[in-house]
Amino acid sequence: MQTLSVWTKINAIFLVAGTCIGGGMLALPVAAGVGGYLPSVVCLFVSWLMMSASSLLILEANLWMKEGEHVISMAKRFLGPLGQAVSWLLFLYISYASLVSYSAGGGRIFTKFLNQAFSLDLGQNEGIFLVATLLTGVIYLGTKIVGRINSILFFGMLLSYALLVGLGVDEVKPHLLIKSSWLTSFLALPLLLTSFSHQTMVPSLTPYLKRHAWALRLAILGGTSIAFLVYFLWLTIILGIVPLGGEGGLIDAYLLGVPATEFVSQHVEGPFLGYVVNFFSLFAIVTSYLGIGLGLFDFLSDGLKIKEKGFGNVALGLLMLVPITFFAIYYERVFIVAMETTGGVGDAILNGIFPILMVWVGRYHLNLKSDWQLPGGRPLLAFLALLFFAILSFEIAMLTTNLVTDVLTA
Repeated sequence: MQTLSVWTKINAIFLVAGTCIGGGMLALPVAAGVGGYLPSVVCLFVSWLMMSASSLLILEANLWMKEGEHVISMAKRFLGPLGQAVSWLLFLYISYASLVSYSAGGGRIFTKFLNQAFSLDLGQNEGIFLVATLLTGVIYLGTKIVGRINSILFFGMLLSYALLVGLGVDEVKPHLLIKSSWLTSFLALPLLLTSFSHQTMVPSLTPYLKRHAWALRLAILGGTSIAFLVYFLWLTIILGIVPLGGEGGLIDAYLLGVPATEFVSQHVEGPFLGYVVNFFSLFAIVTSYLGIGLGLFDFLSDGLKIKEKGFGNVALGLLMLVPITFFAIYYERVFIVAMETTGGVGDAILNGIFPILMVWVGRYHLNLKSDWQLPGGRPLLAFLALLFFAILSFEIAMLTTNLVTDVLTA
């Protein structure tokens, strides 16, 4: 087995962390603010455990496959034609909806930055097109280039995040963190799943790390742990700065369909922290776009049997760019709406229930062996399935009623 450099392992950790830390992070304070700070932190911890476990299950199933085989091939082998068809639809929905959301949110921030920095008069649509085109172009260049660029951007995100934490701590108002409503804290769960969503790019990591099981587990657990710490401090600062109600509050952000960071500058002294928040938000969106986009690129290649070279790369790039740009430009409130549904429906099924079913079939029906598997056996798999099914049921209830809006405007 080929050896891996330390830098390759670090790149993989950053790729997982960067994929997690994205648009969902900007929408998260809107939902988390309803339940309050402490309930949100508890829900954050539970979601981290659930999504890390499901990612390790995806890895276990993928290591039973040939190199280069993605979610579609895995679903076909373990769940049959029906599972394959559902995986197709859900994977496409999660990936496209996430990238549309990132393009919409990133385009808004990027346009504001360009206009302020260079005295331009670009509209939001131009910003969306630029963000989607530039990032899809990076993915076109391949996994190694994405890994290197992502690592550079990730360091930029960490630097802006350190500045945000350092400057934001003094702006936190402790009384805003006291509010607690455990009964409504569940509103954040679908968005929390989205915030830790990275499973779709795990099959792309397998060849990148030469099928080293230990290195792959390190990348997953290291990346999600970094994301958890970032989210923890992020919630502390944003919920401690931006009030839930009133003008420029978190409820306003939800109703307008804009990132929660949009109103930070209204509640702090001086403009500098607002600029830092916008830089951090853009870095977070870009790194997440690259991770999800890389997974979608490989998925389309596997599912459509298009080789990733020559005209095949061009075709795959256009299959991503055209629909992403169209929906990001022409659908209002797409940033928030996409984040709400990808977690509660897409992630709960494709990145939660399906990995459990695939490993169950592989372990206990096909009797496949692994060098390592997630401990806990059947009881843990059943418990995880119950948790993901509960979140799915709750999201369906929210989609068929005005539950969230009623709670936020009560």
